[in-house]
Amino acid sequence: VQLVESGGGLVQPGGSLRLSCAASGSTLDNYAILWVRQAPGQEREGVACIYSRNGGTTYLDAVKGRFAISRDNARNAVDLQMNSLRVSDTATYYCAADTRGCAISVMNWRFWGQGTQVTVST
Repeated sequence: VQLVESGGGLVQPGGSLRLSCAASGSTLDNYAILWVRQAPGQEREGVACIYSRNGGTTYLDAVKGRFAISRDNARNAVDLQMNSLRVSDTATYYCAADTRGCAISVMNWRFWGQGTQVTVST
């Protein structure tokens, strides 16, 4: 499966962005999808994940209540709605896909997109 992220950009603190992870080559609902972010000089961290079968979701504590991950099967995509953005959310955001579910470690996910930059700044 090939993944392409979109929707990143520059936004002021408190603003919102909606990222999208679009797939080709396979149907995304067969995969768990993980949104990962990496800030300069830091390791990649999983932000939000959605399971393939039951649609269950998990979130990094730092984004709970602000971010929401969802599937759009008509577009074969998974979106990440980000509200109340903070300067600390600044990072390159990647989506990853794997059939093994959300519990596997970030670096072991099989398929990755190229990333989209999110910058939160005044």
